[in-house]
Amino acid sequence: MARVVVEDDETFESALRRFNKIVQFNRILVEVRNRRYFEKPSVINKRKRAAKLRKSRRQSMKFAQPE
Repeated sequence: MARVVVEDDETFESALRRFNKIVQFNRILVEVRNRRYFEKPSVINKRKRAAKLRKSRRQSMKFAQPE
């Protein structure tokens, strides 16, 4: 849970900026988007497998290119 303690002499804008940084760092919004709708475990596994395949292809292309 993201929590920001606002100091007496701190403006709302700076507290909001700190809160947004904490939320982004903890990847809270990404988690909320992922949990918005139910996904079957098979769909989750398929998506993860596709991401691994993309990553491995990117790595192999990176090493194959002469620099």
